[in-house]
Amino acid sequence: MHVFQAELKLTPFRRGYHIITHEILDSFPEIKIINLGILHIFIKHTSASLTINENADPTVLSDFESHMNIVVPENAPYYRHTMEGPDDMPAHIKASMMGASVQIPITNGRLNLGTWQGIYLCEHRDNGGSRRLVLTAYGN
Repeated sequence: MHVFQAELKLTPFRRGYHIITHEILDSFPEIKIINLGILHIFIKHTSASLTINENADPTVLSDFESHMNIVVPENAPYYRHTMEGPDDMPAHIKASMMGASVQIPITNGRLNLGTWQGIYLCEHRDNGGSRRLVLTAYGN
């Protein structure tokens, strides 16, 4: 059984949804050693999240942002956590809704994603800064 772990510091992304599959693969070549296993990706932040979705049509990314901004609006009158700006509390809610981690099967040294699937960084803050991911791959 092989177990590998690395921390990846992403460059800052603007608010929105961004495909980061290539950044992960480029920074974690140990995936190629595993024939049958799992890649676990965890984001170390409370105002950004991860998900897996379509990687072919860029309008999916902007539609996610538009829809989530309707579902979780800024400046809701019932928010009490407002000291860090109008985008902060909605960012926490969105991050909890989307999730802090994803798991992907590894097969023959490659991520076993569907044809149109990619790994998304969901940046919910206007100025979130760089984000850190913990990448853990394990298997035979």
